[in-house]
Amino acid sequence: MKYYFRCYNIKMTIFLSLGSHDSFSYWVDEKSPVGPDQATAIKRLAKISLVKKLMKKWSVTQNLTFKEQLEGGIRYFDLRVSSKPGEVGQEIYFIHGLFGIKVWDGLMEINTFLTQHPKEAIFLDFNHFYAMEDQHHIYLINRIREAFGSKLCTMEYVENVTLQYLWEKSQQVLIFYHYPLYQKYPFLWPGNKMPAPWANTTNVHKLLQFLETTLGERAQHGTFHVSQAILTPRVKTIARHLIRGLKNTLVHRNLPMILNWVKTQKPGVMGVNIITSDFVELVDFAATVIALNDLLLEGHRAVTKS
Repeated sequence: MKYYFRCYNIKMTIFLSLGSHDSFSYWVDEKSPVGPDQATAIKRLAKISLVKKLMKKWSVTQNLTFKEQLEGGIRYFDLRVSSKPGEVGQEIYFIHGLFGIKVWDGLMEINTFLTQHPKEAIFLDFNHFYAMEDQHHIYLINRIREAFGSKLCTMEYVENVTLQYLWEKSQQVLIFYHYPLYQKYPFLWPGNKMPAPWANTTNVHKLLQFLETTLGERAQHGTFHVSQAILTPRVKTIARHLIRGLKNTLVHRNLPMILNWVKTQKPGVMGVNIITSDFVELVDFAATVIALNDLLLEGHRAVTKS
């Protein structure tokens, strides 16, 4: 099923959008080096090929490519990137435990989709950087600008950004960049405009309570808001279920309960804005999101007419 934005002429901070956690991890490669986001002890153990295979089971959080995610309704992408220490040049790669593809390749895949669908808008959240100095950031930022060009949405008051606003300017991409260099580039939004509180729990009931609490505390104005509907394995979780991996241990059995929570939510001020999930194809989040947004739009029209 392919899902695209409806004609919501309301603020993007008000309606609900679907995102993926560690969006790029489909491309994590067990033949690649262990990333600088891992402890020294893990790097030593990873010299054993079996260890890397097990790492992949716990590093992969998505089965779908960027194109497939976009076609499935994903509009927010959680991105973690790194240079490869010791590699000549300044190339930047996606990373989650193990290295994935070059960031450039992923950006080009996204840009192809956006060119084919000029009324679609996306959020790219660059929120974790590893083994990167200023020159690496400058290289990456220039690649972002090269990939998207005029599609990039310049920094603006959050409340001003509606789909209509983006369509009028032919802009489709909002880049959030959690590093001080964002200040030098008008097309980079500061990371604090995209807060994403993290529950850091394996317990789905604690996760849902955390999501409720952080929604109640979110800013009413001036930022977007990410509800991370994800469970995070602890060391003992991985040790007890080494072979099963993240999907079979935590995600598969808990996603239906998370989806039920999503169905009870309301987009709007102090409501859900962006929800991220692991393995987004396992339940039909997109259909739920569209239904909630339709209800919001009906309410918005009713208020406008009154």
